[in-house]
Amino acid sequence: MALRTLSGKHADPRKGRGAGVNPEGRFEQVDREAFDDGWSSDQNAAASGEERALKTVITDERAKSIISRNDSPDIPFAQSINPYQGCEHGCIYCYARPSHAYRNLSPGIDFETRIFAKTNAAELLRKELSKPGYKCELIALGANTDPYQPAERERRITRGILEVCAEFNQPVGIVTKNALVERDIDILAAMAKKGLAEVFVSVTTLDHELARRMEPRCTAPLRRLQAVRALADAGIPAGVMAAPVVPFLNDHEIEAIVEAAAAHGAQRAGYILMRLPYEVKTLFRDWLERHYPLKAAHVMSRVQAMRGGRDNDPEFGSRMRGDREFADLLKQRFSVACKKAGLNQARRGEGVKRDTTQFRVPGAAVQGNLF
Repeated sequence: MALRTLSGKHADPRKGRGAGVNPEGRFEQVDREAFDDGWSSDQNAAASGEERALKTVITDERAKSIISRNDSPDIPFAQSINPYQGCEHGCIYCYARPSHAYRNLSPGIDFETRIFAKTNAAELLRKELSKPGYKCELIALGANTDPYQPAERERRITRGILEVCAEFNQPVGIVTKNALVERDIDILAAMAKKGLAEVFVSVTTLDHELARRMEPRCTAPLRRLQAVRALADAGIPAGVMAAPVVPFLNDHEIEAIVEAAAAHGAQRAGYILMRLPYEVKTLFRDWLERHYPLKAAHVMSRVQAMRGGRDNDPEFGSRMRGDREFADLLKQRFSVACKKAGLNQARRGEGVKRDTTQFRVPGAAVQGNLF
């Protein structure tokens, strides 16, 4: 059963967490409402000026499958792996939050504090890649939750996945907000020499105060850029994702982020307009009212102007970029900024060669020589 200690529209946010509420998932048939009877230790702590820190609970589990596949025309990869479900980074805008509803957990605080670690990921991946019918294509890490969130420091699940990919010459692309990716430069650099690895670091803002509120447990913006430099210096194709772009909060930073990315060795850059699917729209609106009440109406008005009058547009072709004049202007600005900075000079897909001809199942060729 999900923790509901923060249920209710006016629940107070907790230090170091993005969401301030813990709404029921869309599959729940029962609603719960927090009620203060005056005896709650949480309420007493709040009255005394103390703030209760919420602990992160990490549950190790053995997954049944590990490679997810999609046929979305908006996404430049067909295969992905998520070593974890849930993400302690606590980014309020995270489009992966609704996935916790499938576990009868909340997309709010539960998503940030109830993390599930797929401890057998490397084992499953080795079996999957060894199957005779496996078709080698790029595998993306970080398509849903961050593969380098805090739990990775001890669990090392992402590193195990990379070790298998290197063993099979399996091309891999990574998106992360955490400088912990530097730990695996030894593996990634060796793969990059073969054109089999590329890393994008997400830099949402250069404003540390905004980052602290919007992405409370992520690596600081400058530290992420330093990670880009470390990757580039190691010969690993590195890029920066300005994602998500939020009107009136960070959209004015587009040019500065692109310029900083180039200055730190990035070869490519991309952006994604903020998406607010399912419960995320409620969580973001609540966060916006608490942190930026004077901007809230303006932000959502512009979001809707770029989303056909809605908080979210799920349609292929426009869900990542938006539509209409403001979305077109954003696209033009980003294109001009990248051209000025010398980014994205190579054609789409050339950042990582994705040479599937190098793929091999270890030991298979040797065994074949016996017959």
